[in-house]
Amino acid sequence: MSQRRARRAGPDIWPGFVDVISSLLILILFLLMIFVLAQFFLGQALSGRDAALAQLNRQVDELAQLLSIEKKANASLRLNLAQLSSELANASARAERLQGASEEADKLSADVAALQALKDELEKKIKQMDAALGEKDDALAAERKLSDEARAQAALLNQQLAVLRAEIARLNAALDASEKLAEEQKIQIANLGQRLNQALASKVAELARYRSEFFGRLREILGNRNDIRVQGDRFVFQSEVLFPQGSADLQDAGKTQLDTLARTLIQISQEIPKDIDWVLRVDGHTDKVPIATPQFRSNWELSSARAISVVRYLIAAGLPPNRLVAAGFGEYQPIDPGTNTAALARNRRIEFKLTER
Repeated sequence: MSQRRARRAGPDIWPGFVDVISSLLILILFLLMIFVLAQFFLGQALSGRDAALAQLNRQVDELAQLLSIEKKANASLRLNLAQLSSELANASARAERLQGASEEADKLSADVAALQALKDELEKKIKQMDAALGEKDDALAAERKLSDEARAQAALLNQQLAVLRAEIARLNAALDASEKLAEEQKIQIANLGQRLNQALASKVAELARYRSEFFGRLREILGNRNDIRVQGDRFVFQSEVLFPQGSADLQDAGKTQLDTLARTLIQISQEIPKDIDWVLRVDGHTDKVPIATPQFRSNWELSSARAISVVRYLIAAGLPPNRLVAAGFGEYQPIDPGTNTAALARNRRIEFKLTER
């Protein structure tokens, strides 16, 4: 061993080698630490960038959804405009077909009011859309700094807004035109209604002339009788002239009087113009004394049965059924409020009235 040591005696380099290796190892560890830190901070930066990019994508999606909503609103406005035009066309057609029925003026006014309400509602929606678009424009201006694609979306949205405003302008013009047309039609309907009223008044006056002639001839034929009289626009027969007490069967004397009335009316009806839609209304009246028989349970049934009996006899005498009307009033239309025998007799009557249907 001593010889071996003697042979190895010389410069010892191992401690220096160990120092160099240690220093190199420390340097490598330091570099690794720097690399790890750099990777960490780079990962953080990339993560923040990804979050910003994701947020930008969400905003772009929101802008796309807004654009879709605006397109739907635009389509809805166009549909409303088409429906409005159709309603205006229908209103014009109804006004031309009906030629001045007075109630059509009210319907047309209601249509105009509905159109005005629709216009107000659309203008309200448009204002809301303008406000929403204004807010989105501000948001879009902020997003322009982040993405070229967002700027393109904003430009497209502005184009859609311009188209929508043009549609709104056309809609307002159409509504103004429809209101003007409605006013003109309302004036025309009022004029037609006035002419119709004048024509009706003329027909009524003409019928009144024939009624006066009819009653005049009956008065001449029947003479001055207490039980047959003219009262206003009616020819009144006391029930005793036509019917036995409590009965709806015509007696012979009453049939004679009805024959005279039928002949006179047939003569007069030949002179009445065909465009006058006249009828002879037969009204049955009773007194207020109650009646309760197997045939008639009330005065109302008795008065109706008597009126129907007269109408049937006049039809058999030659009068057309479409010119006759039977009505029963019972005791509810008295002409004398008294309760004595004379008053009750006056209330028991059959009235004939030549009138329009």
